[in-house]
Amino acid sequence: MGVFVFLFGIIFGSFFNVIIFRIPNKISISFPPSHCQSCNHELKPIDLVPILSYVFLKGKCRYCGEKISIQYPIIELITGLIFLLSYSIFGLNIYFVKSIFLGSIVLIVSMIDFKHFIIPDSISLFTFITGIIFNVIIRDISIKSLIFAFLLGGGLLFIIAMFGPMGGGDIKIMAGFSLYLGLSKTIMALFLSFTLGGIIGVLLIISKIKSRKDVIPFGPYLGLGSFISFMYFSEIFNWYLNLL
Repeated sequence: MGVFVFLFGIIFGSFFNVIIFRIPNKISISFPPSHCQSCNHELKPIDLVPILSYVFLKGKCRYCGEKISIQYPIIELITGLIFLLSYSIFGLNIYFVKSIFLGSIVLIVSMIDFKHFIIPDSISLFTFITGIIFNVIIRDISIKSLIFAFLLGGGLLFIIAMFGPMGGGDIKIMAGFSLYLGLSKTIMALFLSFTLGGIIGVLLIISKIKSRKDVIPFGPYLGLGSFISFMYFSEIFNWYLNLL
């Protein structure tokens, strides 16, 4: 079953590559069909087998020989691992579905923000809607917790944006993530996000990959912090209490 879930994930990962490329460029995700970005040749099913097509074609287009970005198999692999991790923790139930939705959104948002420094409103809206739907179905988070989580997730970043470099996309996507998390997990998610962002940001500056003046996308850290909080909230919280 784990193998099946992983294979199911990498198939979705192939579709996520389409979303990551097309939405920021304002291209329909359904038309035109998948094609080579260099020669525009329409790709056949044999060219679209997740991971394996890239390996057998040695990372090059079958028709023009142009190199294919390593991003494609990496996204497919990460998606498969997200599905497999979710299955290993939750099994096959509604929490598994909620987990793969959140993990997939985090992956897509992270890649788009990393490459284009934007978080499309369409993805934020999708996060809002699916977050509400899961709460209607599962009902494991109180209305009060959701309201405070939403206000904290979006409100804190809005305040920061008034005085510092925080984008509107960050505010909206974190408000959406909060609907998946509830108040307690949102607090942990924000703490993890700022901690990870601070540590990695300092390392990038020390290694001279980035300078103090460079813009560093914050969406990936918000997403990673939210996903970690969703998956491991109890373990992290109990570990912290043991430290105290």
